[in-house]
Amino acid sequence: MRLSINAARLLGNIQKLARVGADETGGTSRLAATDADRDGRDLVVGWMKAAGLKISIDEIGNIFGVREGRQDIAPIMTGSHIDTVRNGGALDGCYGVLAGLEVVETLNDNGIATERPLIVGIFTNEEGARFQPDMMGSLVHAGGLSVEDALAARDRDGLSLKEELLRIGYAGDMPCGTIKPHRFIELHIEQGPVLEQEGISIGVVENLQGISWTEVNIKGQSNHAGTTPMYLRHDAGYGVAAITVRVREIVKELGGSQVGTIGKIDLGPNVINVVPGRAHMTVDLRNTDKELLHKSEGMFEAFLKELGEVEGLEISTKRLVQFDPVAFDAGVAGAIEVSAQNRGLSFKRMTSGAGHDAQMMARICPTAMIFVQSHNGVSHNPAEHTDDHHLEAGANVLLDVMAEMAQA
Repeated sequence: MRLSINAARLLGNIQKLARVGADETGGTSRLAATDADRDGRDLVVGWMKAAGLKISIDEIGNIFGVREGRQDIAPIMTGSHIDTVRNGGALDGCYGVLAGLEVVETLNDNGIATERPLIVGIFTNEEGARFQPDMMGSLVHAGGLSVEDALAARDRDGLSLKEELLRIGYAGDMPCGTIKPHRFIELHIEQGPVLEQEGISIGVVENLQGISWTEVNIKGQSNHAGTTPMYLRHDAGYGVAAITVRVREIVKELGGSQVGTIGKIDLGPNVINVVPGRAHMTVDLRNTDKELLHKSEGMFEAFLKELGEVEGLEISTKRLVQFDPVAFDAGVAGAIEVSAQNRGLSFKRMTSGAGHDAQMMARICPTAMIFVQSHNGVSHNPAEHTDDHHLEAGANVLLDVMAEMAQA
């Protein structure tokens, strides 16, 4: 007999969690280690305990709800995050956590024990909206960042993550990385338009783009906009414009899956009749091919050097994030595909353009992801939406894969 999740319970939990940190625009603002994050954690941990899960919290604040198996062996793990961006939606991260909890409750309802333990995880500060880098909790768990460096991260008000986790009561004592899963599966909304446009229910995510974030600071010379001849200018604003154009050119030259984004620009003094003397900007480069991603970085760095020399600008950079592309496990991806097929759901293999906790977990165990549709491809926005039947379908696929793997 094929089990199915309780859709009403899952959808109800999603709505209840969305109200924690709800803002006046109809979105949710639940940044990592804020009071709203504490309240969201308290709510979900309460549900976990009610489902019989044993709760462990590690030093970076990651939460693990454990359902014991018949054997004390490596667990099957799922999960995601419940922190949001400012004015975000109800599904990003939260859907994966709550669907994992629903898998446990469905097994409980049907009196089904598993050979392997099951774990539902909540990772700290996945969004990176308050502390950097993003995907912090899973990165520390996988050994890619020391817990000391992560806890020392500070927000724009100078508050450290360590201080804030202590304040909200989620600074655990379990050493990071203690739990080493047998398999990890993350269920997530696509955050893109592909599945909806193609009329497909399930995305079988087999790889994930590499990401390179660079902060660029430009120092020129502020001067009068009318009296300074163009050939005597050291215009930081022009530097921003030239970099923006060059990033687009690099993307076109490399083609394929290469993408590039200028996400943030600040000019100083930011006055209409003054040549900008300073500028701050960010550059986001992504590619599924490691070598091409590194090539794009090299092309970008070479251009900055040339621009500085030609325009008389002092240009400095700081690498904020650099993650190589990830190829997910073929076996886990195959199990997702089989479940979709058995349930009569359309599916396709695909790439994730966004970063996820799964890319960090792939460093320590076989991992893959399940995507469901995002309406109009919108995410990080109060309008973030997935139709109920797609949310139910994705959770049922997660149920199939976890239940089967937990019996192996």
